[in-house]
Amino acid sequence: MSDTPVDQGRRTWVAITAGAGAIGGVAAAVPFVSTFAPSERAKAAGAAVEADIGSLKPGEKLTVEWRGKPVWILRRTKEQLETLKKTDPQVADPKSLRKPDELTPAYARNDYRSIKPEFLVAVGICSHLGCSPSDKLAPGSLSDDWQGGFICPCHGSTFDMAGRVFKNKPAPDNLEVPPHMYLSDSVLLIGEDKKA
Repeated sequence: MSDTPVDQGRRTWVAITAGAGAIGGVAAAVPFVSTFAPSERAKAAGAAVEADIGSLKPGEKLTVEWRGKPVWILRRTKEQLETLKKTDPQVADPKSLRKPDELTPAYARNDYRSIKPEFLVAVGICSHLGCSPSDKLAPGSLSDDWQGGFICPCHGSTFDMAGRVFKNKPAPDNLEVPPHMYLSDSVLLIGEDKKA
């Protein structure tokens, strides 16, 4: 040990300065750490969005926003699912083979265009000029042989209950199926389809 006396005043100021520096460091770190969570702007730009579908009853539709686009989640009834076989010969791309990597993920290239048959997950934007189609879900609501689906109010393109475009309509392609996956029976994640 040294025989030099300890300057208590200096020691106090060093402790106070170190404490203030620590508090300042924490104060600066809190906003920095909070930037790791995606902002609303980032979510709109492409971050995945969770949708609670637990209370969605058969025949009901929920719309959420992903990348600035409306995404429809329609819980189809058994009757609505049965109409898909009837509309198969009437739609332009029944197996969703056109632009598959762009419009329909591999897990949705089936008769229902979905992971779970009862849930249709589709971007609600017409593939013609970007209008948003209207619901015409009730059979006969558009014409006597109408099985239910969607109609674009801009130029008359029609889509069945799986978002498949009917033949000889202005829209060239089916409605887009966004990447998605189920986190649980009641939570759907739109924008991601691969578990980490």
